[in-house]
Amino acid sequence: MGRTPARGRGFPERVGEIGNRGRGICVLTPTRAPLTRAESGVHVLMGAIEPPGLRRDICIIQNRKSGRGRAGETTRALRDALAGQGADVALRSPRRGRDILNTATQAVREGFGTIIAVGGDGTQSAVAQAVAGSDAVMGVVPTGTFNYFARSIGVGCDIDRAIATIRAGHSRAVAVGDLNGRTFLNNVSLGTYPQILQEREAIYKRWGRSRIAAYWSVLRVLAGRRRPFDMQVSADGVRREFRAPLAFVGLNAYQLRSFALEGAQAAADDRLALFVSRADGAADMVAAALRLARQTAERGRDFDLLCADALTIDTGPRARLVAFDGEKTRMTGPFHLRVRPDALRVFVPARGAA
Repeated sequence: MGRTPARGRGFPERVGEIGNRGRGICVLTPTRAPLTRAESGVHVLMGAIEPPGLRRDICIIQNRKSGRGRAGETTRALRDALAGQGADVALRSPRRGRDILNTATQAVREGFGTIIAVGGDGTQSAVAQAVAGSDAVMGVVPTGTFNYFARSIGVGCDIDRAIATIRAGHSRAVAVGDLNGRTFLNNVSLGTYPQILQEREAIYKRWGRSRIAAYWSVLRVLAGRRRPFDMQVSADGVRREFRAPLAFVGLNAYQLRSFALEGAQAAADDRLALFVSRADGAADMVAAALRLARQTAERGRDFDLLCADALTIDTGPRARLVAFDGEKTRMTGPFHLRVRPDALRVFVPARGAA
């Protein structure tokens, strides 16, 4: 079934053999500096862990414009970890970060059996879009700012641990979200949060990526005047109307639990948790954000909560800025969201791993 990419097109490069014979491994890596060791969080995943099984051909796809331009360090770490095992490594470097999805889709079409995404949540989401529903297995090497998906599957923020997890070859099927045909892993949002991402991008370009910069972008946006928008939400046969500055749909239990939010259990059960802000004005928005940071946000005071297997948000005919796992795009509604159970197979630490 999958074929080894032809040599002579800039890839592959031979670095050693991995595990069992079979289809290939494709590694996608944007240029992001490796993070230091940090705590890992485990989200309860459905489905049994399959026995080890890696395929021999590896493709490293590097996003040239992402991060701080130190992707070479991560690439070398991957090559060193795989050296001497007879694997073929294909190196691909899309010129733009938004080309990662097309590159990952091509890798799946070429028959690579494993696609390893090295990057933050946006990179993981783009790769998952291509891999979900296919026979390929996804590996995660986290080099982003928050790495919520990596933490949710037990990999955490440790690159060495992530590489060891992939080499061990234990995989499990996990759920992904779908919005009008687009895959997401952690969350989707409309309103204020996509605007925060726009501001954060501008701050990153000027001051570099850091959590301080990310939090500063939140305060700058919330302190400004943000207009609420009207939405009609349909879920489980019930229709409700809201006027709010923010709608946030969560699917990552780890992320929601990190803020002590009530919808975390719904996400753990592979259901969508819709949070609709109740804030009225800039002062309310800032106060609600501070309570969220302190893990004291409350349903009924700070937000309304709806949990469902699928829901539709209708905001009218106007195109809106929508955020997916830290990335953003403009879309026209209505916005149909659903969960695809067990759609993505991903490498996870073996049962009993710390």
